[in-house]
Amino acid sequence: MIDHIDLYAQLLSVRKKEEDVLKEVFDILSAEETTNTFDFDKLDTHRIFHLNHIREICIDYRLRFLDISRFKGVIPQEAISQQRAIEQKHGTQLKHLKIMAPSKLFKLDSADDPLMFAPMGNDYYYLIHKWGNDINPFRKAVVWPFKNIITMCISLLLVSLALTWLMPLNLFNPNPTLSDFVLVFLFVFKSIAAVVIYYAFALGKNFNRAIWDSRYYNS
Repeated sequence: MIDHIDLYAQLLSVRKKEEDVLKEVFDILSAEETTNTFDFDKLDTHRIFHLNHIREICIDYRLRFLDISRFKGVIPQEAISQQRAIEQKHGTQLKHLKIMAPSKLFKLDSADDPLMFAPMGNDYYYLIHKWGNDINPFRKAVVWPFKNIITMCISLLLVSLALTWLMPLNLFNPNPTLSDFVLVFLFVFKSIAAVVIYYAFALGKNFNRAIWDSRYYNS
């Protein structure tokens, strides 16, 4: 059995690249104005993430990071209880909450892996709760072609190469040459690219880097 991907663990892995998280968070909380008020001594450092960490995970797994008001899934009671516990612990009322989840969870109910965050200021977020099932381990690979224009082109080239390799070229020429292979490859590549571009425009789809914080469905 292949284990599913825990998005919280992925966030922690990404955050290890940052060494001065606590110092910067302390400076934020020492300032006069913050998005939400937290008691620095009561913070769980494993729940603090910068927007860059969240963005990286969203792009890798084609997720969205949007205001909780746009979330159409069911927020479980344990998430609400966790929010209230944090509010009581820090003597505050959390506001402007955000959810990181697959796009469909902002439209339909699902059992995927949402995470709820509260902004701390200066692009830092505090993880309130994670619920649902973990992300399918193959999701990152499946959505990789949609990461950006470069990954899309590489994917199209690889798929075209594989299809050309599997195609019986002797149907076109009894003694196929390298030139025949290249010509068929170019034809296959142009055909697949045309289909992908057509459906991308028809469905209004965009790359992961463009949609991770977009509130529009057709993006």
